[in-house]
Amino acid sequence: MTVRVAVVAACPFPHGRGTPIRIRHLAEGLAGRGHEVHIATYHLGDPTELEGVRIHRIAAVPSYARLAPGPSLQKLCVVDPLLVARLGRLLAEHRFDVLHAHHFEGLVVGLLARRGRRLPIVFDAHVTLESELPWYYRRPGVRRLMRRTGSALDRLLPARAEHTVAVTAEVRARLLAAGALDPGRITVVGNGLEFELFEAARRRAGARPGGATLIFAGNLAVYQGIDLMLQAFARVRARRPEVRLCIVSQSGFGRFEALARGLGIRAALELVEAGFDRVPEQLARADVALNPRLDAPGIAQKTLNYMATGLPIVSFAGSGRHLVDGETALLVGNGDIGGFADAIVRLLDDPDLARRLGAQARRVVQQANSWAQSALLLEGVLEQVTARRPADGYGRAAPRRRSGPSPVMLQAAVPPTEAAQRSSQNVDRGPGFPHAAPGREGAGTAGPDHS
Repeated sequence: MTVRVAVVAACPFPHGRGTPIRIRHLAEGLAGRGHEVHIATYHLGDPTELEGVRIHRIAAVPSYARLAPGPSLQKLCVVDPLLVARLGRLLAEHRFDVLHAHHFEGLVVGLLARRGRRLPIVFDAHVTLESELPWYYRRPGVRRLMRRTGSALDRLLPARAEHTVAVTAEVRARLLAAGALDPGRITVVGNGLEFELFEAARRRAGARPGGATLIFAGNLAVYQGIDLMLQAFARVRARRPEVRLCIVSQSGFGRFEALARGLGIRAALELVEAGFDRVPEQLARADVALNPRLDAPGIAQKTLNYMATGLPIVSFAGSGRHLVDGETALLVGNGDIGGFADAIVRLLDDPDLARRLGAQARRVVQQANSWAQSALLLEGVLEQVTARRPADGYGRAAPRRRSGPSPVMLQAAVPPTEAAQRSSQNVDRGPGFPHAAPGREGAGTAGPDHS
């Protein structure tokens, strides 16, 4: 059964961070299994080919060049409405069986664009808004307001989709606890990993530079805990002055310059502006990987990359729920800067422990995280959802109608077992489409992870 899928990507795409990476691999996986896949997305994206996937972009918005995640007034008031219009035209031009809407913005765009059409939506929940929204704001009062707002949206929006796919069991549990969905209408489809890229980088890696190297590879949004990591690194340097910290990111470091200089560690930082294509080689040259994020109901993609490289990891517990303390990482209580520094020094002082943790992490991720398996699970959800729709109703104007899950869906949508969880590009660019240069930040810098 060939499924015609319209994917909603309310973000720069393709791009080397968590959300766009998930969108890309699931779309390519579906296309590789013989399905017709179109993606409606922003005007920004890396010049990367996607085999068998057609991309449809909004018209260029010269004043919006932001590649990092997170809300902004221009994004919500200009860019997203343009995406609603672009998706609406796409639905009018082609016949689709299902909309696959990523993240909450993608769901809202899909709901607005499909009005008057009998077209089911599968919502891909990367995080919960209750946990994500507060991290973009610093003032306690605003953060409390955003948490309440996110909680309300978690409860209201997913119910508007015919089915929800959650990136982790924890995201599924949080949405169920919010009263958003019946258990039969939400399925876990985890992230995968391009394991062979990290294996090849490990084989190519030459001699490491003198002294130990710590590494962080991800975006530098507020929620990532970069300030905590820098403070912990300063404590490490006080005990081990030869240690260096490599930060690999397409985000600008400007907001942290004053802190790094004030801590006296700026000269010990190596800033590598690079996309995902260079991440494996950078990880292969490091000794210890850092995940200073305090909370992540989804899985931070960077930690999977660390695991695939066989690096020992130091992580705050709130974003390391998929890690096991003393087996695949060293976990530290949230916000414990001294404990984070102690864990780093412990790994540097105990090479046997570091090797054991890294090797076990590689074994776990190799067995549990496959994009091919993720695409197969998603395919099953899409086929079940589209099987419930009338054969002649997809994409056609019709009176609005809501329907609950069928008995087939209630049986088929049980979460997968823990083991299962664990060509040229055709691009419709819209007028004036500019490819974003790697590392271009434009107006600013940000669950998944967005890694």
